Order: sequence, then structure tokens, then C-alpha cells
Amino acid sequence: MINQVTKDRLLGLQKRYERLATGNADALREIALAELPESVHQSNAIEGSTLSLEDTERVVQGLTPDGGRLVREVYEAANLAAVTVDLLSSTAPLSEGLILRWHGRLMTGIRDDIAGRFRRGHEWVRVGSHVGANPDFVPGLVRQALQRYVDDDRTFFVDKIAWFHCEFETIHPFGDGNGRIGRVIINQQLLALGLPPVIVRARNRQADYYPRLDRYVKTDDYGGMSALLALLLQESLHKRIAVLEGTTVVPLSRWAAAAGVRANVAANKAKRQTIPAFRVRDRWMIAGEWRPEPTGRDLAA
Repeated sequence: MINQVTKDRLLGLQKRYERLATGNADALREIALAELPESVHQSNAIEGSTLSLEDTERVVQGLTPDGGRLVREVYEAANLAAVTVDLLSSTAPLSEGLILRWHGRLMTGIRDDIAGRFRRGHEWVRVGSHVGANPDFVPGLVRQALQRYVDDDRTFFVDKIAWFHCEFETIHPFGDGNGRIGRVIINQQLLALGLPPVIVRARNRQADYYPRLDRYVKTDDYGGMSALLALLLQESLHKRIAVLEGTTVVPLSRWAAAAGVRANVAANKAKRQTIPAFRVRDRWMIAGEWRPEPTGRDLAA
């Protein structure tokens, strides 16, 4: 699970964020809404959508994407955007009913026959070599997972969220839309803790995301998912702190040149979140005035 160094880093960022969040609810909502097209685009791209970010932005704005885009993909973008806006506006606790409501909205116009309900009867699903839970037991398994999440007051919150995500995807309770709803739930759990949402990105999903789910299926080990979520949460916190505290936000490459840091070194540090960088439209950014505290170590190394 997450080591103590990472826990301390997250808790420190959380305290800083909580101080900034006081009196800045409107600003934080605007940041989240500005992320909406990118969040929708990335989540749908994980599932194989061919819509570009620009296409998704047009759909979110209520416009038609350029070119001959699949009607299903347009619905997927519009529906997931609606679910995400509902998430950002809702204070309801995570529940079976809330999950079903979101799934119903997600699948409207795409698979109305399965929208808003768990698999049943002979509705078996397979993802690669993994077969989802027996449809007869899906509702009970989801309820058990929800109860365990609520009752567990000892596990570090990122580890709890990672476990729930892995368990939810292993159950695969729906005939379609499991991944997207699972990632919405991650953000509901973070927001319920007073933390910002994260964006699980599609680019490295075959190396960074799917193998971590697969490892849980095979070994019950969700440590890899915990590590991924910890990085994504640090990035989300760094972004909001930079926007609320910083004077300017600049591309990481420009910051590196001004700070005398090699661009590849800065990019690697951003990926490890050892500097407060964050992505906007898949481009690494950072507060322009940020400089590391003197530690005797060479940042350029």
C-alpha cells in the first residue's frame, strides 16, 4: 500500500488545499468545470472512444463535432458530462441508488435496455480473460463492497478508494459502462472527503491502469492502483494550489529553461510528482514562480 513518505506528502497537500478552499468554493467549481471536457475525453478514450478532445469540447457545449463521428460516441460524451456535472453538484453519500442513477444517465440513448440496472439473468460479461461476477450475486456483492468501504475507518483513504475501484471493476456489475462509472465513483469518494477530483488518463492505460486492475483480479493486490491514485491526487492538488496561490501558470518546459533544469529531468520529476507540476490538455504545467527549497541536492540531476 502507500508508503509513509507518500502519505505525509498527501496529507500536507491536503491541509494546504483545505486552507485555500475556505472561501474559494466558486473558484474550485470553475476549475472542475474547466476540466470537464478533458475528464470526459480521457475516461471515454480509456474505453476506446475515437472522439478527440476538441470533439468532446464541442459535445459538452451542446454542439455537433466536425466530421462523421459515431452517434454512440457523441452520446457517450454528452451523457458522461451530465453525470460528471451531477457529481460536482451532489452532496448525496455514495449508495447503490446513486450508482444506478448515474448508470441510467450514462446509458440513456445508448443501451436503454440495461440503463440504470445491474446485470441479471444470463447477462454475463467478460473483459479479456476475466469473467465478471455471476449476475445472480451482483447486487449483493456491490452492497457488500459499499458496506466495507463505509465501515473501514482504519485504512488510509487512498488505499480504500483504490480497493473499492478494483473490487467494483472485478464485479463488473453492469452490461456496459463499468469503467466510466467506476471512475466517477473515485471522484465522488474524493469529493466526499473534501478533496478535488482526478483524471485517470488514457495514454498509458495498457501500462499504468489495466495491469493494476488485472493484478487485483489475480492476487487481491490493489497497491498498484493506490500508487496510481496517489500520483493523480497529488497532481490535482498541485494544480489547484498553483491556480489559487500562484501568479502565473506556465508550460513546464519554459519553467525548466528559466530554472536551469533539463527538460527531460523536469518531465520525469513531474511524472513522479516530486515537483508540483500538473497536466492541462495533456501538457505539463507548473506555477511560474515556483522554485524548490534549498536542500543541498541538485534539481537538475
